[in-house]
Amino acid sequence: MAKYKKNYAGNMMTTHKNKGFGVSALSFAISLALTGSLASTQALADEQQAQASDNIEKIAVVGTRSAPRSIGDSPVPIDIISSDDLKKNGSTDMIDMLVTSVPSFNSRAQPISDAATLIRPVNLRGLPSDSTLVLVNGKRRHRASVIAFQGGGINDGAQGPDISVIPSAALKQVEVLRDGAAAQYGSDAIAGVMNFVLKDDAEGGSITVGQGEYYEGDGATTTIDANVGLPLSDAGFVNLSLQYKNADATSRSIQRPDAANLIEQGNTFVEDPAQVWGNPEIKDDYSFFLNSGYDINDNARLYAFGNLSSRDVVGGFYYRNPHNRGNVYSLDDGETLLVGAINGDPSTCAVVPIPKNADGSDGNVLETDAYQAMLADPNCFAMNQLRPGGYTPQFAGTVEDSSFFAGVKGELGEWNYDFSAGMGNNKSTFSLKNSLNPSLGLDTPTDFETGAYEQAETTVNLDFSRMLTLGSVEDISFATGFEWREESFEITQGEEASWVAGPYADQGFNIGSHGFKGFGPEAAGKNSRNNIGVYADMEAYLGERWLLGAALRYEDFSTFGDTLNYKLTAQFTATDDLSFRASHSTGFRAPTVGQENVVNTQTSIVDGDLIQTFIAPPTDPLSAFYGGKVLKPEESVSYALGAVFEHENLFVTVDYYNIEVTGRIAQSSQIAVEADDYDALRAAGVEFPELISAVTYYTNDFDTTTQGIDLVASYDTQLLSGDTKFSLAYGWTDTSVDKYNPNTTDAGKVRRLEDGIPAHRATLTWAQSWDRLSMSLRGNYFGEYYATHADDTSDWGSEMADSAVTLDLELSYQFLDSLTVSIGANNLFDQEAQKLKDGTRGVLGAVYYESGPFDYNGGYYYGRVNYRF
Repeated sequence: MAKYKKNYAGNMMTTHKNKGFGVSALSFAISLALTGSLASTQALADEQQAQASDNIEKIAVVGTRSAPRSIGDSPVPIDIISSDDLKKNGSTDMIDMLVTSVPSFNSRAQPISDAATLIRPVNLRGLPSDSTLVLVNGKRRHRASVIAFQGGGINDGAQGPDISVIPSAALKQVEVLRDGAAAQYGSDAIAGVMNFVLKDDAEGGSITVGQGEYYEGDGATTTIDANVGLPLSDAGFVNLSLQYKNADATSRSIQRPDAANLIEQGNTFVEDPAQVWGNPEIKDDYSFFLNSGYDINDNARLYAFGNLSSRDVVGGFYYRNPHNRGNVYSLDDGETLLVGAINGDPSTCAVVPIPKNADGSDGNVLETDAYQAMLADPNCFAMNQLRPGGYTPQFAGTVEDSSFFAGVKGELGEWNYDFSAGMGNNKSTFSLKNSLNPSLGLDTPTDFETGAYEQAETTVNLDFSRMLTLGSVEDISFATGFEWREESFEITQGEEASWVAGPYADQGFNIGSHGFKGFGPEAAGKNSRNNIGVYADMEAYLGERWLLGAALRYEDFSTFGDTLNYKLTAQFTATDDLSFRASHSTGFRAPTVGQENVVNTQTSIVDGDLIQTFIAPPTDPLSAFYGGKVLKPEESVSYALGAVFEHENLFVTVDYYNIEVTGRIAQSSQIAVEADDYDALRAAGVEFPELISAVTYYTNDFDTTTQGIDLVASYDTQLLSGDTKFSLAYGWTDTSVDKYNPNTTDAGKVRRLEDGIPAHRATLTWAQSWDRLSMSLRGNYFGEYYATHADDTSDWGSEMADSAVTLDLELSYQFLDSLTVSIGANNLFDQEAQKLKDGTRGVLGAVYYESGPFDYNGGYYYGRVNYRF
């Protein structure tokens, strides 16, 4: 059967080969797809594609020998990245693939970051992950259940979608709209839109097996992915994709000095290294995607797509020193052990001092007479009896993700319609290994099931589009539609031992599984909200040179009210080779249900010390006592101005943007719980406030302005008796915090927001192909940035990091028409990440800052075999 040509889920975009300016219906459909609703305008595009003649071609992608990656005829900047282009990377994680393809797209490593270890947050154009709207086949993708409590500054508290579940094998291309688009799509589209377009082939397929590991000999990753297209009679298709992956953990650690000292003093129970900094272990990571379509008749088409995905992740945590970890091992800041009394009266147990050497270092308390006397007393105990060398908890979780959308679209007279409904669900089930609930004393278990977060969303869309004539202006693209959406965030209670206040809580022992307290009955529950949205947009050529567009969207939320946003776009064609474009829009991002209601306990580093921080809803008594208030939506105002130059084989776009966001939602800094407040907190209903070092919550307490320049260029030529393509992508991003509340946002966090990602990023790619051999060489430039380790933004753990350059190389050889073998390396010359300051390195047991813009694990080599059929 010939390849199925129909397009059923927003999979195809088109552009003119020639530069004629007839106001054809097709030209309006293209521009409307870029500035209006993808869902509503695709039906119009489908009809026109069927009527297209030889002067129309698909939009090409970077890495091919056809058109450039950005759409020159668009009034807003768009990047198109093909599935093949994404695969020219050693990593099989969609996040890593996009980082190397889109300069204004960033993500940091997450070695010790609580739930962010399970789902890495990302950012586009210097804004958090939940400021970029993610679509699949033009339909809104649901959020992840994980909230990034330690998201690297910009993403602290963000709750965006999990795009790592989308395998490249399932994709035709990725479309990145780098412009504010809330007036078209609704909440979250402040930074832009990413649309993942699924394959729609009705025949053929591929199987790919890949293997790689870091130069250090760890992090071995095996990936198997497959895709197959099947006919659905003569009128439809079913396209199936599957990816399965396992990845070993990595370690870039050194032994902590305190742990090394304990070993030297004779404590044989300490691990080496005591604490691991590195990538988590990923097991049984599979993702299945389906895309399908079917022609009912000439005027109506059915479509459906969805996914089932799951993965198990195990990551590290901070080391608990058996002498000085407060509320577990020690009392009085590490001077004496915390000794519990079974009879409930600590005064009946003798004090156990921690011995000190002449140089001030700790001796071995296990060998002191006082400790041995405590062991001999049946009424007394210390947690050293269970973990005499201290312990390092392991944070583990299972992430399950699913979605399904179905719809019908077609034509009713002069109107095109698209009616769809879908659901998405993401659940993260947490566990903690090698830990303790100290308040249970020696009866505590060491492994805990701590509960789960679950995000569920349901969306219904009804979209219409047609061409209109108003007065002397013909062929005006008009689209309008309605959206109803409901989302919920549910917290599932953990096992009792993970959250219960045991019999020794009132003696100062920590409550719950230490490192990640389980969700108790007071935290468990489900919260929901719904909203409706109505939009309209129009676009038309005025004369042969001016393309103008406008969009308006109204949304009403059940929890905080309504909002109205607009967008204006314009493009002026100066010559056949040069055009100018501009846009202005307002936008908003609604607080997520999770941000409004999440509860958690985390361990943070502040000035080098571990503290226990309680994350509470803004209206919780503890949060409210320290200034928490009901969350409001973020609001934004965006401006953009750009130019497009296209002449023969040279294509260049340059775009300036400015985004002002007021009332930004993020996690507050840690607010210390003071002893003077204990009585008032108890009166407000807070239990055991003396065991809470600090509280943090979500707040609207700062405003920012983010501006930048994106430059994209490509040039096709012939070199070395082969086809050559050079591609340059450069991004400059600058964020300034215009206003913030010093009671909830400290200076270190402000610095991280402003300088936490490189202001300058660039990639230069040389793609070369001969008959059967092809090569891709990519240089990556990362400018200076404000480096911090873990979540510590104090001067103790932070500094400005140097710029760096890495090189990626891939070689592919086609042995048979259907068999291709590729080898390559990311960070070919093993460029080192920024090393921690000497004092910081010793205390934390790590070597590199993990907040850097490229992988601190170093060089990675890989091989891949691809068979197409």
